Amino acid sequence: MKKLDTIFTIICSAGLCLLLISQFAFKSNANANPFRTESADAEWRPPALPEQLSFAGEAVPLERWDVKERLDREVLFNAYNRANILFLLKLSNRYFPIISERLKAAGVPDDFKYLCIAESNLLPGAVSGVGATGFWQFMGGTAPGYGLEANSQVDERMDVAKSTDAACQYLKTAYAKFGTWTAAAASYNCGMGGYNGQATFQQTKYYYDLHLPEETNRYLFRILAFKHILENADALGFKVDDKDLYSEIPVRTVTVTSSIPNLAQFAIDNGTTYKILRLLNPWIRGKSLPVKSGKSYTVKLPVKSS
Repeated sequence: MKKLDTIFTIICSAGLCLLLISQFAFKSNANANPFRTESADAEWRPPALPEQLSFAGEAVPLERWDVKERLDREVLFNAYNRANILFLLKLSNRYFPIISERLKAAGVPDDFKYLCIAESNLLPGAVSGVGATGFWQFMGGTAPGYGLEANSQVDERMDVAKSTDAACQYLKTAYAKFGTWTAAAASYNCGMGGYNGQATFQQTKYYYDLHLPEETNRYLFRILAFKHILENADALGFKVDDKDLYSEIPVRTVTVTSSIPNLAQFAIDNGTTYKILRLLNPWIRGKSLPVKSGKSYTVKLPVKSS
């Protein structure tokens, strides 16, 4: 009997210990921050700003507190959107060579490829809340004035080469009007009329001395932020292996001079699918492709497998 009493005492003591431990554990968990993760223990620091910066060969006056703080804001907002920066590093490998080639051919500085990022994030199908569309975000009513067809069947605002050529037309006109590429870039957001109105009232065309609408103020500094981050990605901690970059897709082209009533059948006849046809030619908007007399389109198709 004495032995049984001893066993009973041991069991009760063990049960009491377990009860106390469970209560303590529950209390600790109840007091824990449910939103805390392992990453919360990391230090978050602002990315370093460059000591010097230029846009299209024009110096950015970073010695001015207002300029430096505006740049700092956009670098912070965009550098800590890490997923988007990594995505842009991958996607820019596909589109930057095409954009840079068209900019160079038109005599427009290469830095304007960062304006394209600010406009559309390099997405051909990007559409703004007011209807601006494509890589360079032309409005439907403005596009034809720059040689772009934009309707329910064909929308060349989504063609990277043609829309870049159109943007170059605008930028060169704005540069001739305002005298600097920085002003031309800002006017791409607020329009030449908007920029000229502010410059006339404030009696200066110098961008960094102008008080402009907040969207335009942020716009130019977003472009500068993208330039700084992407050109210094490795130093800022953004690592993308070459094998993970999106490469330019090898294609063959065919010139279409007559209407295609059924693009799905056209795709099949050319060894591909309607889906791939649309992905390679985002400017095609419908299920058919009407071609007016004397008009032609260059259609991209996958390279035939050997």
